[in-house]
Amino acid sequence: MSTDNRVKIFDTTLRDGEQSPGATMSHAEKLEIASLLDEMGVDIIEAGFPIASEGDFAAVSEIARAAKSATICGLARANFKDIDRCWEAVKHAKSPRIHTFIGTSPLHRQIPNLTQDEMADRIHETVTHARNLCDNVQWSPMDATRTEFDYLCRVIEIAIKAGATTINIPDTVGYTAPRESAELIRRLIAEIPGAGDVVFATHCHNDLGMATANSLAAVEAGARQIECTINGLGERAGNTALEEVVMAVKTRHDIMPFTTGVDTTKIMHISRRVATVSGFAVQPNKAIVGKNAFAHESGIHQDGMLKNPENFEIMRPEDVGLSATNLVMGKHSGRAALRSKLAELGYEMGDNQLKDVFVRFKELADRKKEVFDDDLVALMREASTDPAAEYLKVKFLRVICGTEAPQSADITLSVDGVDQQATAQGDGPVDAAFNAVKAIYPHGARLQLYQVHAVTEGTDAQATVTVRMEEEGVLATGEAADTDTVVASCKAYVTALNRLRVRKEKLGGKDTREVSYKDAG
Repeated sequence: MSTDNRVKIFDTTLRDGEQSPGATMSHAEKLEIASLLDEMGVDIIEAGFPIASEGDFAAVSEIARAAKSATICGLARANFKDIDRCWEAVKHAKSPRIHTFIGTSPLHRQIPNLTQDEMADRIHETVTHARNLCDNVQWSPMDATRTEFDYLCRVIEIAIKAGATTINIPDTVGYTAPRESAELIRRLIAEIPGAGDVVFATHCHNDLGMATANSLAAVEAGARQIECTINGLGERAGNTALEEVVMAVKTRHDIMPFTTGVDTTKIMHISRRVATVSGFAVQPNKAIVGKNAFAHESGIHQDGMLKNPENFEIMRPEDVGLSATNLVMGKHSGRAALRSKLAELGYEMGDNQLKDVFVRFKELADRKKEVFDDDLVALMREASTDPAAEYLKVKFLRVICGTEAPQSADITLSVDGVDQQATAQGDGPVDAAFNAVKAIYPHGARLQLYQVHAVTEGTDAQATVTVRMEEEGVLATGEAADTDTVVASCKAYVTALNRLRVRKEKLGGKDTREVSYKDAG
C-alpha cells in the first residue's frame, strides 16, 4: 500500500478536549495522558495552548521533552507573541510542530475587525514567522466550512506559499454534512496551487452528530490527517472520536483502504483514564468504548453470540483492549443465555431445574433493569438455602467522626455464628468501619466501586449503598439500605464479602466469566 494511504492521527484531547467546561486536567494528568497517547502510536499530540497560562506552557514543555515517538504540537493565534511562546514550549521535542490559526468566515472576520485583504496579510506574516522558527507548521482557517470558497482558496494558497506544511480544514461549529465535507476537501486539493505539496487535515465538531462521518468522508476525498479526541471530548458536543475513526478504518478496510499507526488494543484503557481525569463519564451506548458496546441482553442475540460472536459483533472486544463480551442478563434474556451464565458461575443443571430457575429469574428481571452475576448467585443460594449468605453479619457498629482526625469505628461482627469485636481508625467514618471489618476478617479483596444513593428526600432519607469488591479476578457486589449511611455502607461491604466468599468457592478461585472467541474465525 502506498504511503498516500497512511492517515495521520492528530489527537487534541489535551487542548480542544480540555476546553470542555469542567474538563481541566492537572499537570500530572496531562503528562500521563500524553504518555499513553504516545505509547498507543498517535502521530501528533496537540499538547495545549502554551500562551493560555503558565500551567499550560509548563505541561506542553514537559510533554515535548518526554515524547518518544509522537510529534508534539502547540496552538497559537495569528500573532507573533503567541507563536513565539508556542515555539518555546515545543522546541525541545524530537519532532515539534507549531499550529497557528485565524477565523476566516464572515462572522469570524468581524472579531478582529479585519478586511479580507488585512486578514490575508496577517496570515502571510504569521505563517512566515512560524516557519522561520519551525519547519513543521500547521495552519487552520477557523470556521472554514462557513468561509466563502474563493476566499478560502486564496488564504490557503497564501499559507502554503508562506511555508505551512499541513493545512487543516475545521468544521468549527459542526455545521457540515459528509457529502459537503468530502466535496470541500476534493475541490480545495484540485483547485489550489501547491495543494499537492502539503497534507490536508480535517477537524470536525459533533454539534449535529456527524463529526466522525464528516472526518471519514474528508479522508476519502484526500485528507490525510484526522484531528480527534479520546471519547470525542471537546467544546460543546465534542469532536470526532479517535476510537471511532481508527476502528472504522480497521473494520471497514474494504471500502476505506487506509492505514493508521494506532495500537487499537490500548483504546479502552486510555478511554477510561481520560473519562476519569476529565470528569466526563462515557455514555453507556457510546460507540466502541461505551459499557454497552459489547453487551447483549436480547435472548435472540445472546443465543447467536453463544453460537458465534460474529453473528452480532463486527469487531472483537480484544481489538480495543477488552477481555470479553458481556452477556447482560435481563428480562429479554433467554434460557440458553441463562444456562451459559450459570455454568460460568459454577452451576450446572438439568432441563427441569433450569425451567424452575428461569421462572424465578424472569420474576427478578421484571423488577430490575439488569440482573448481575451476584443476583444469580443469590437466586441459586435461595434455592439451596445456603447458610453461607450470612457467614459474616454486622451486629453492632459505632463510629466517631468530625473535624478532628482520626475517625474511628467500633464493631461487633458475627463470623460463622461467633461474635467478634474490633476497633479501627480510618480516613473518615466509612473507611474506619471497613478497616474494622478487615481487622476481624482479613482479606485481599480490592474495593472497585462505592456508591451512595438517597432513596427518599429530606434529612431522614434512607441511603442505599452499593459496594463492588474484586479478588483474584472474582467480582462481588453488595447492597444495603439504612437511614444511617455509614451503617448501610458497612452492611453492603459485608454483603459483598459474603458473596465474594461464595463465588470463589463456586468458581474454585478462578474467574470463568469470559466468553470464548475460539469459533470467531
